[in-house]
Amino acid sequence: MTGVELLLLTPDPDREDAGTAALARLLAARGLAVAVRRLVPEEAEVERALRQALEGRALVVVLEEAAGPLARRGLARLLGARLVLNARLLEALAAAFQARGQAMPREAEGLALVPQGATVLTTPGGPPGLLVEAPSALVALLPAAAPPGPILEQLWPLLEARARREGVTAQRTLKAIGLDLAEVEARLTSRLAGRPDLVVRCFPHHGEVWVRLVAHGATAAGAEATLARAEPVIAEVLGEAYYGRDEEPLEAVVGRLLRERRLTLAVAESCTGGLLGHRLTEVPGSSAYFERGLVVYSNEAKQALLGVPATLLAAHGAVSGPVAEAMARGVRERAGTDLGLAVTGIAGPEGGSPAKPVGTVFIAVASPDGVEARRFRFGGTRSEIKALSALWALELLRRRLLRRDPPGGVSA
Repeated sequence: MTGVELLLLTPDPDREDAGTAALARLLAARGLAVAVRRLVPEEAEVERALRQALEGRALVVVLEEAAGPLARRGLARLLGARLVLNARLLEALAAAFQARGQAMPREAEGLALVPQGATVLTTPGGPPGLLVEAPSALVALLPAAAPPGPILEQLWPLLEARARREGVTAQRTLKAIGLDLAEVEARLTSRLAGRPDLVVRCFPHHGEVWVRLVAHGATAAGAEATLARAEPVIAEVLGEAYYGRDEEPLEAVVGRLLRERRLTLAVAESCTGGLLGHRLTEVPGSSAYFERGLVVYSNEAKQALLGVPATLLAAHGAVSGPVAEAMARGVRERAGTDLGLAVTGIAGPEGGSPAKPVGTVFIAVASPDGVEARRFRFGGTRSEIKALSALWALELLRRRLLRRDPPGGVSA
């Protein structure tokens, strides 16, 4: 049993993932690789995320940050189980309030409701967790604020016993950008039909399409061999949109390509406000290829720091292909780097026009061979448009780096 999925239930979409990272290290020490970490910020998404995680997953670990038992209610519905009051959990909650010198409010009793058949996982002085056994997976519900080690110690015997009964599960997640989810699902269904030893599911993830493979076998080697046979088929279906797998983010893939090609990069950002540079510098060792990042929000900054001509801004506007190209060229020339990457757009909620509605974004990549720009129209909130702009800037750079014989000139 080698597959794990982590779900972090939190209302904050920008929450740092330190808790899941620490938990992943503890699981890895037991030979349990984490294939997917998913941030689930909205209550409406919780049940769908749980349903997807349960399909063929050996172990699903859910960190609940919110006070409400969202995962418990969702699990109960998915498994057709009733929520029942657990006396042991109620006592643990009352003891926790008493230790803080507080009386337990009546509404807190709702936290003692658990899916029927769930096992309470307790630690001295800490908030309790739950273990729910589903047909295809074990689900551990852990409080995000508590150290996970003591609770996880209670899981190992149960995991080992399940592995002895059911064999081994291995998993892999392939990631792609720029594809239609329904089309990918249809093509994979036709290509991988009739494989009882393999479960393949697709789901959206912050502008990407992730394809999860779960293989079952009597041994770890058998399960891994099943994955090895299926992965090339899926990679062929995903085509050039396929950028990586498992825990490696897009910025790490881009960084690896820059290193391999011994290329340097500078970026100029307008609507993303530094988000692109932040993603690039989240990769350890990024100083080997990332030279600088400039946030040029105003027209004056674009002129002073990048040399964008005032006449170009007046003729086309700050959000345009020609200005994006000038930004990419300008940052590359001033930084003395091999590549320049620029993004300019309208993140909203105001500032759009019929010709350039909110969500209009131009991204340009400059190299010694010339400059290429592309126009996008993203939907969503201001934060979502910024995130998609940074994502696609990285993706265009990745595709540019993979091109063997880059053409000169400009494309729009």
